Amino acid sequence: MLSVDEARAKLLEHARPLIETEAIAADAALNRVLAEPLIAEVTVPPLDNSAMDGYALRMADWAADKWLHVAQRIPAGQVGQPLTLGTAARIFTGAPIPEGADTVVMQEDCETRDDRVRIATAPKLGANIRRAGEDIADGQTVLHAGERLTAARLGVAASVGATELTVHRRLRVALFFTGDEIVLPGHPLKAGQIYNSNRAMLLALLQGLGCEVRDLGIVADKFDATVNALEQATRHADVVLTSGGVSVGEEDHVKAAVEKLGRIEMWKVAMKPGKPLVYGRLNKIPGADSDFLGLPGNPVSAFVVFCLFVRPFLLARMGAANTDALSFSVPAAFDWKRPGQRREFLRGKIEGGRAVLYPNQSSGVLTSAAWADGLVDIEAGHSVHEGDDVRFWPLSELLK
Repeated sequence: MLSVDEARAKLLEHARPLIETEAIAADAALNRVLAEPLIAEVTVPPLDNSAMDGYALRMADWAADKWLHVAQRIPAGQVGQPLTLGTAARIFTGAPIPEGADTVVMQEDCETRDDRVRIATAPKLGANIRRAGEDIADGQTVLHAGERLTAARLGVAASVGATELTVHRRLRVALFFTGDEIVLPGHPLKAGQIYNSNRAMLLALLQGLGCEVRDLGIVADKFDATVNALEQATRHADVVLTSGGVSVGEEDHVKAAVEKLGRIEMWKVAMKPGKPLVYGRLNKIPGADSDFLGLPGNPVSAFVVFCLFVRPFLLARMGAANTDALSFSVPAAFDWKRPGQRREFLRGKIEGGRAVLYPNQSSGVLTSAAWADGLVDIEAGHSVHEGDDVRFWPLSELLK
């Protein structure tokens, strides 16, 4: 078995970024991956402007007992007149600093009387002035190729006037599920059957990444049916993703079907939950060359494997330059006295600054993932005592 780090590195080595790009409206680009850098053609801000509602003055005119005549009023969006000697300007946040002024004093620090203003305490030269270009300079690269377009990055694009962005096309993912025991919600359950929770979960995870998803439904636990489903999936997909049938039981046909239509590059990771993870290439079908990722059927295993492996792989295929997730150390509020031979990822959350665990860590208990806000990472062979530091992977990082 590969270690978690080895498996992730191997997957990323095989991730071929999409070549095809498209120009789309910036308003529709959330979570897409930028294919070309965005270079500013304007300066932001374009002029020195006020960071406060207050009064603009020349520091040389200030004295503690001196009243200055308020000669003009400058709201945001208007350009004032040059400041004459011995005067001040009423100014509002975002308004351009008038020529001759070198300081802005917030209105709370000013005393006013009719059309005069006095500042009792000496202001700091240059205070409350946002300088032209302090955010963005004309000609500066403000967004780089490979960046995912978050809300903040789209705001940056708007601040330089961009209305259209060149992005990688959407990654096409085909999805199907194996298991004669699973049925879709809305159908009556027969004896021995369960509802397919993995479909709703994986569809949501893929859509959250911005993938174009084709749902091929549930496939019978038969070799020929699995081969047919894989052949159909490759007609559409850059990546084929399945859940179930990747273990070594007599009814697990996915691995053999992939080997018939391509090759297996990776199988089994030394982790819990989620040991059976298959990666391969479906490239023996004429005109097809899709990546294949086979996830375990247990819902928690599928969820954890998606977070740790599928997400970074898909992001890399989408052209994203950074697929890392941030983690941190936090004291444990639990004892874990049963060290295993595989690295474990336990469902947990932070309460009172410490990591707590869901009471039932079975790979079939999906409520543990719904309850959790992160994964507690315990290395193989390690035990944990309350108060020990453990590695915590926030789901906000693993699912973004």
